Amino acid sequence: MPHYEYITHNTSTHSRKERTDYHIMYPQYPPIATTSLYDYIYWKDYNKQINALAALTGEQWNFSSRTDNAILKNYMQQTFRKLIEDKSIIQTQNYTLFNTGLFTPLYEQIYVYAEKSTLHFSEWIFTGFYTEYELGNIGIHDLPPRANYFSDPSLLLFDPTYTINVQYSHILQDETNKRRIEEIVGNTTNTISLLRGEIEMMKLKVSENYKLAVPQYFNGKIQLLLPLCLKDGITPDMALVVSKNETGHFYQGHTCLTIEMAYNNARLISKPYMNWLTL
Repeated sequence: MPHYEYITHNTSTHSRKERTDYHIMYPQYPPIATTSLYDYIYWKDYNKQINALAALTGEQWNFSSRTDNAILKNYMQQTFRKLIEDKSIIQTQNYTLFNTGLFTPLYEQIYVYAEKSTLHFSEWIFTGFYTEYELGNIGIHDLPPRANYFSDPSLLLFDPTYTINVQYSHILQDETNKRRIEEIVGNTTNTISLLRGEIEMMKLKVSENYKLAVPQYFNGKIQLLLPLCLKDGITPDMALVVSKNETGHFYQGHTCLTIEMAYNNARLISKPYMNWLTL
């Protein structure tokens, strides 16, 4: 039987409305001592469990050159950290439970369920990836929410009326960024003209179809990924990262990512459905 705590407030210092808001029963969402998913739960064989989760989702989680489900591993770790921030990981006397944010092909939500461990090095031992129905079979009906990455849905949409201020100095002079671009277009002398021209073309494309912009979550903020076609002008091979200025009147273009990096970041919020950002 799950253990719950009651959260109440002193009636002498809170209004009637506040007492109504807080005088309800909550599952325990205590502080989590580690931000490492691998350390929080003893997984027995972590790679094996990740492979099982990948199969359960029926989704592609590998870059073309890898077979280790690196995208899913990153997704799970970053989701775990956000759930800690959201205080959305349940702990009871007998088990811990959290929502992966993932679904089966039949759109059943998938949860990580781990039971109390007797091992000296881990408080919890992985039991399984369970759906709502399977958790109901063992008497669990209070389920934690998915990680929440935004409160303003408008941040997910690109506004074509706003200008984009691009940080060209970082994109073209930072060694890491230069290598990313050179791997696509080679060591050419007209990189500046090529990049500027493609960014202007991208602005026109996104103005015509705002859905080309794909959201990602980075450092606590929503950013947008915009496709760049540097090599042939047709096939997207990089993504410009932009975020809306705090005044909400223009975008700041921060850096350029490879398609693999962009997909890895975007998948944290949701599976990208735009055909330019695929594996």
